[in-house]
Amino acid sequence: MCDQRNTPAFEACHVVENHRLAATIGRLVLAAPRTAERAMPGHFVHLYLEGLDGCVLRRPFCVYRTNASREHLELVYQVVGVGTSFMADLTPGAPLDLIGPVGRGWTLDSPAHKALLVAGGIGAAPLYQLASYLLPDTEVQMVMGAQNASLLAFRADFEALLGVGNLHICTDDGSAGHHGFVTDVLAPLLADNSFDYLACCGPHAMLRAVARQACAAGISCEVSLEERMACGIGACLSCVVDTVQGSKRICVDGPVFNADEVIWDV
Repeated sequence: MCDQRNTPAFEACHVVENHRLAATIGRLVLAAPRTAERAMPGHFVHLYLEGLDGCVLRRPFCVYRTNASREHLELVYQVVGVGTSFMADLTPGAPLDLIGPVGRGWTLDSPAHKALLVAGGIGAAPLYQLASYLLPDTEVQMVMGAQNASLLAFRADFEALLGVGNLHICTDDGSAGHHGFVTDVLAPLLADNSFDYLACCGPHAMLRAVARQACAAGISCEVSLEERMACGIGACLSCVVDTVQGSKRICVDGPVFNADEVIWDV
């Protein structure tokens, strides 16, 4: 379904909107029609922050969604260092350039009848386009976890898209939804044996645990992996993951992989 790879290309773009969704999470809207037109669920862009002194490497960000006219694309970011702090201060009209769309997106061997999406923290970002793509032909439910209620930055968007009853919330501190991990909520959902596809993005330990749950339930599972990147086009080998087929590059062979091919315990 979404296993489409575009030839990445440079695109000059500019900021349309930039605002905070939560204390440390922001949303950046870019006027980038070429990339927006070609971006499929699971793709990312490699962004150059013009004016950021001393930082020459681009930064990868998944495509959260595109607008209806496919002229704008939305990225989300978490403020964790110099680069993302710089991003948080960008104002409308600020020039940027990107390479995109990059990577291998979500795939299905056959159309899913009922899909389960699982996200930890900002890992919800690459799942929004997937959910939009699956609907309305596929029933979609989602488990969304975060450290606390204030970091559920995407909750309103997914509730509007999926319906409140199809979104299962959990937080580490119990401030919203289930008090515990996504794996707690996942267990009873998988037990009814009605899902035929699972997509997951989040911290590595969570991905590993969810992949094992899906395998035990006999459900096809894909994961979107994150890693630091340099070139973003497969040349530098800085974002390698070990798989049963050998080492693969997250930037071009992923970021989406079948959970069964990843060697989790390396």
